[in-house]
Amino acid sequence: MNTLLYILQMTLSVLLGALELLMLGRAILSWFPLDEDNPLVRFLHAMTEPVIYPVRVLLERFDLFQGLPIDMSFFFTFILISILSMLI
Repeated sequence: MNTLLYILQMTLSVLLGALELLMLGRAILSWFPLDEDNPLVRFLHAMTEPVIYPVRVLLERFDLFQGLPIDMSFFFTFILISILSMLI
């Protein structure tokens, strides 16, 4: 039982770390004028948007942070993933 729990914990830790790296890559690429049809941009968007979208919907529902030049849902999602990584 302890082995199974350890394997699950390590797997979740690796997945969260990979997601953090993908989000960091997406943030860095957003600084450059790349076409949205770029395969790397599409890949990063496809991998990270399903995690960011629920936070975006939640923030829009409460009308928080509207009109800011930065995507706060991305920021909050990254912070939540980082906190989860530390707790595991």
